[in-house]
Amino acid sequence: MWVTYSSAAALTPTAVALGNFDGLHLGHQQVVLPILNRAEILAPLVIPPRGSEGRSSHDLDVALAPILELAEPFYRRLDDDNLGISPSIVEINNKGYKSNLLEPACATVVTFSPHPQEFFSGQPRKMLTPLKEKLALLKSMGVEKLVLLPFDRELAALTPKQFVEEILVRQLQATRISVGLDFRFGRGRAGTATDLAAIAANYGIDTTLVPLYTYAGERISSSAIREALQNGNLLKANQLLGRPYSLCGVVVEGQKIGRTIGFPTANLLSPPEKFLPRFGVYAVRVVIEEETEEEFSGKGEFKLRPETMNLMPKSFHPPVLGVMNIGCRPTVEGVSPTVEVHLLDYSGDLYGKTLNVSLENFLRPEQKFPSLEALKAQIQSDCAFARKLLYSNQQGD
Repeated sequence: MWVTYSSAAALTPTAVALGNFDGLHLGHQQVVLPILNRAEILAPLVIPPRGSEGRSSHDLDVALAPILELAEPFYRRLDDDNLGISPSIVEINNKGYKSNLLEPACATVVTFSPHPQEFFSGQPRKMLTPLKEKLALLKSMGVEKLVLLPFDRELAALTPKQFVEEILVRQLQATRISVGLDFRFGRGRAGTATDLAAIAANYGIDTTLVPLYTYAGERISSSAIREALQNGNLLKANQLLGRPYSLCGVVVEGQKIGRTIGFPTANLLSPPEKFLPRFGVYAVRVVIEEETEEEFSGKGEFKLRPETMNLMPKSFHPPVLGVMNIGCRPTVEGVSPTVEVHLLDYSGDLYGKTLNVSLENFLRPEQKFPSLEALKAQIQSDCAFARKLLYSNQQGD
């Protein structure tokens, strides 16, 4: 997968999915899918209207069946009655795609670095999917290239017309574009998704306007996922994401207190910009990556090459069940937040290895225990409960 910080250096022509895509949740996935180079998803898609309250899972499954088949196993089937779509008619483009008439175009996701909100506020923004995670997810979908537009004063000053003409038309040579209906762009966020489609049409570029998706009547959004994670509502967050929320990082040395009470833990150094969910204990599945295409520095920071990189693991073990603690460890007078995971039925040296941890169940909030013995007893209980839940989840899959 190609990654570039320069739109002028991108492989062209391109089919562009445009947005911030933090979390790459179910709604984001629908924005990405129309630009993938797969003939089966290029036919015009129309979902018949069914009233003003959104779509049922049956309607979605019928209309999106070809897309869902191609996207599996990236995310789960949209078979939940809580899932809705608005507006009720989805028009892929104004011409209707014919796969045999499309010129080859590089499936390209275009996003911004830093996030525009971070640029304007001056405050660091915690991310649901830091760059390495986002790359792995996009690659699993079939995206060929990621363009990270440097969001600076010059880019922020472009009018909607200038943005389309300079970035999308001249530099990226876009042949088709996909955006969410709520997308805003250009100076002062003056441009809407329909404005983008109108400007692009002047250059013969088809634009897919992807409708808003809801779950249980609430719009699927990165903000809603953050709120659910903060509240310990992991089930809701995972439903909106279409997959378990995950933490990825390198195992580093810790205080080794867990080892003294019979529960050794791997201390995970995740990217500093990673959004951490509510402090507490989680039932998790852990993938141990043997090695990746890029090296981590001694501090666990990922080294990004300015032009291209491939971040998919070369090899990894089957998932291992585990229990993860996120928090400040008040029982041992901890101060700063740590991420520690105890692997069930596993022994081996994990130092320096990369762990990808999928959070499947929230077990309990963080608490202070009167002694290490009391903590040990609770961990034993947590492990037994986690094992039961994880086996149950697996049977449900």
